[in-house]
Amino acid sequence: MKRRIPWGLLFVLPVAAVLLSLVVGRYPVGIGEAMGSLWTGTPHTVHTLILQVRLPRALAAALVGMNLALAGAAFQGMFRNPLVDSRILGVSAGAAFGAALAIIAGVPWYALDGVSFLFGLLAVGLVLLVARRFGGSILVLVISGLLVGSLFSALLGALKYVADPLDELPAITYWLLGSLAGANWLAVEKLLPWTLLGAGALFLFRWRLDLLSLEEREAASLGLDVRRLRAGLVAAGTLLVAAAVSQAGMIGWIGLITPHAARALVGPAHARLLPAAAALGAFTLVSLDLLSRSALASEIPLGVLTGLIGVPAFLLLFMRYLARGGGWG
Repeated sequence: MKRRIPWGLLFVLPVAAVLLSLVVGRYPVGIGEAMGSLWTGTPHTVHTLILQVRLPRALAAALVGMNLALAGAAFQGMFRNPLVDSRILGVSAGAAFGAALAIIAGVPWYALDGVSFLFGLLAVGLVLLVARRFGGSILVLVISGLLVGSLFSALLGALKYVADPLDELPAITYWLLGSLAGANWLAVEKLLPWTLLGAGALFLFRWRLDLLSLEEREAASLGLDVRRLRAGLVAAGTLLVAAAVSQAGMIGWIGLITPHAARALVGPAHARLLPAAAALGAFTLVSLDLLSRSALASEIPLGVLTGLIGVPAFLLLFMRYLARGGGWG
């Protein structure tokens, strides 16, 4: 039997990453200055840099990474498929279309994330409507998600085609690449309620999620209302992903890779898996955001970084999956 580590130790990682992000950057700050800025007593420039730029950006990155990882872990358990991630139900495609539509319509920047969030919810609402009409099984839900996601991707392509190539198209393209460059305390305030709501709901479902690893009939025989539970999980995961995408753009792979890493460290039981995935997701995205703003003279889009790191990581996981004879855990 594998030896599992205490999942509580994993929460040291995101805290350390956030603290590191306060001192690392183009403007060097000592650890003493950074800590002192939290209680004033430091030069005004350092105080502003830490409290108004780096700290809110790091916290926003932690919340986005947590959201994507939690949704990915929940969806992998619900669909009983290790290759599922947080984008499976089309919420990311819907949110991306909403953001592009807002940019073309001239919606103020502070309202763009709200439009994106609403269209993400609309996309999953369409998925659930189609799935319910045709039986609501896992297969129907997945196919509905693929269809709705493809529809919004096509609509997004149409918007990019008609967008002003000198103004609107670059803004849409940059948003789609994913970034936290504009993250501030308002972004944290917008993310936090949805993170608490979605994460809280998933934590309440943690024991029932374990039962979904059984066949639907077996789970129902144990008194589980599978369809109602599935709807609740979809709703919670949708809130998490829509909030993340509306604030940070399209960031892939976090919802696929980090749940696997958490599962390898603490096991498949969702009571431990969900907190571990949240901690690893937060740590991963805070670290990648730090790399994106520090590695080169210009900022690297987060979607590019997650792709460069996620593809080889996924390849290793997939090869491990094949070597184990198709099993996972």
